[in-house]
Amino acid sequence: MLKLISEKIRTEASDYSIETLTELSVHFRAVKTTEKDNTVINCTYFWSSWGSLNYGGRQVFSEEKILVLVRLRPLGEKEIARNEVSDWECINETTILFRNSLQERSMFPTAHTFDRVFRGDCSTRQVYEEGAREIALSVVSGINSSIFAYGQTSSGKTYTMIGITEYTVADIYDYIQRHEERAFVLKFSAMEIYNEAVRDLLSADSTPLRLLDDPGGTIVEKLTEETLRDWGHLKGLLSICEAQRQIGETSLNETSSRSHQILRLTIESSAREFLGKDNSTTLAASVNFVDLAGSERASQALSVGTRLKEGCHINRSLLTLGTVIRKLSKGRHGHVNYRDSKLTRILQPCLGGNARTAIICTLSPARSHVEQSRNTLLFASCAKEVTTNAQVNVVMSDKALVKHLQKELARLESELRTPAPSSTCDYAALLRKKDLQIEKLEKEVRELT
Repeated sequence: MLKLISEKIRTEASDYSIETLTELSVHFRAVKTTEKDNTVINCTYFWSSWGSLNYGGRQVFSEEKILVLVRLRPLGEKEIARNEVSDWECINETTILFRNSLQERSMFPTAHTFDRVFRGDCSTRQVYEEGAREIALSVVSGINSSIFAYGQTSSGKTYTMIGITEYTVADIYDYIQRHEERAFVLKFSAMEIYNEAVRDLLSADSTPLRLLDDPGGTIVEKLTEETLRDWGHLKGLLSICEAQRQIGETSLNETSSRSHQILRLTIESSAREFLGKDNSTTLAASVNFVDLAGSERASQALSVGTRLKEGCHINRSLLTLGTVIRKLSKGRHGHVNYRDSKLTRILQPCLGGNARTAIICTLSPARSHVEQSRNTLLFASCAKEVTTNAQVNVVMSDKALVKHLQKELARLESELRTPAPSSTCDYAALLRKKDLQIEKLEKEVRELT
C-alpha cells in the first residue's frame, strides 16, 4: 500500500487523517502543472477493508450524484398587487407539489422530489446549513466544489447566492483559525459571461478574455487572481464584482442580472511541520459560486433593444446548459457539446467532472410563471441524475513524486513476476499492458531526475 505524507484533513463535523492511508489502495493520475515545477495528483480512493472514507459525518465515494435543492420564494409585491395565487407548495422536506387542478395541466406531474426543498419562509442561512454547506466546505479538504443557482428571472438566484457565498467564506475563515497546524493560502478570481463574452470582474478593462484548453480544464487567459489577506479584503473584492456586473431593469425585475457570474475561491494548504521539506505535499482545490442569469420570455419581460439581445444570449447559453445536463443524466455516452457555449466550457469540470456540485433551483410560486417553473423543475430532475467524480487534489514536490513513481514501478515489476492465477487471463495482453505502464513510469522518472 502506498503511504502519503502526514496530512490532517478535518471538517466541521469530524476529523480524518491521510497520514499513512495504509488500509487504502490509492490510484494516482499525474498531470504536470504549468504554474509550478510540481505535479498535481488526483487521488481516487478505492476502499478495501475500510469500505469508505468518512468525511464530514457522511461517506464520500469517488462518484456521487449532483445535489439538487429547490427554493420556493414567497409572492412578490407586484404579484400580490396583481392578486396572483401561489400554485406551488412544499409538502415536506423533499417534495414540492403543484396545487392547481386545471384539467389542461393534468398531463404534467404534480409532485416533484429532490434532495431538499425549501418553503418561501425559509432563510438563506437555512438553505446553506441544510443544503449547500457540506459540499461547499469540501474545498478545505482538497476537493473541488461548485454551488449553482438556476431559475427564471426574478426568482431569487442572486439573493440566494450572495448569502451562500458569505456564509461559506465565513465558515472557511473560521476553519482556518481553528487549524493552526496547517498553512493556508487563499486566492480569489471573478468573471462574468455577458453576451457570450467573458469579462474580468476584478479589472476595469472590459476587453473580452480568451478561453484556452488545458488538461486540467478550460483556462481563462489573463484573468486576475488576487491573493487574499483576510475576510475584509475579500468583502472589498466582492463589492467590486457587484459594482462591475451587468444589471438592467425589466418589467419583471428592477435589478435583473444580465450576465452569468462565476466567483472562484482557491484554497491551498500544507502541514506546517513539512513546509520547505522535500517530501512536502499541498492540498489544492477551488470552490465556484455560480450565479446564472435567469431565463426569461420576451413577452413577459417586455424586452426590446439591448435587453432583448441580452435575453437571447442568456436563453441560448441556458439552453446549451440544459442540453449538456440532459445528456449527462443519461450516462456519458456519445459526444457532450460543452464547447457550444462559454458557460458550459468553463464549467465542464463541475458538470460530471472532478468536483462535488450542488444546484439550487429557485422558483416563483405565481401562476403566471408556471411554465418557467415547470422548466426549472425539469432541469432539476435531469441534474439529480448526473454523476460527478470528485477527487482529493494533492500537489507533490518532484522528489516526493519520483519516490512514488519508483515504488509504483517496483510494484508493477513484481506483478509481472508473479501474475495472479486466472484461467481466463490473457497473459500476453497483460504483459504488454504492464510493459507500457513501466515504460511510461520510467520516462516520467527520467524527466524529473
